[in-house]
Amino acid sequence: MEEPTIPESSTDGPTTGESLTGETGAAAETTAGAITADQARLVLRRVKDPELNLNIVDLGLIYDIHVDGANVRVDMSLTSPGCPSGPEIMGEAEQQLRTIEGIGGVEMNLVWSPPWTAERIEPRVRAYMGF
Repeated sequence: MEEPTIPESSTDGPTTGESLTGETGAAAETTAGAITADQARLVLRRVKDPELNLNIVDLGLIYDIHVDGANVRVDMSLTSPGCPSGPEIMGEAEQQLRTIEGIGGVEMNLVWSPPWTAERIEPRVRAYMGF
């Protein structure tokens, strides 16, 4: 019987839980009935940047999702430190996460490292935008 392979972590992206590209690590695996990073990512797709009218997951603003039982912590960024829609986007993200059945605590962390660039946008969306 072969040993299961474990995905290697990327050095330029998230290193725990689920990566921006949807790769899952041991931290993203949960038992039946627990919150998953996939569930969190799915509801975060409902949140759009009001200026670009694109969801924050495809824009690459979600850097990492940490799940600990029913508690979720999201590391995210904005397109710029002076983004006028920042509070609105983060508030909507938290509100959407709270719609997950069985959710416990929700923690939103605004991070600036690494800085967001257009390269973080989902490739299919980047192509649609002409980047």
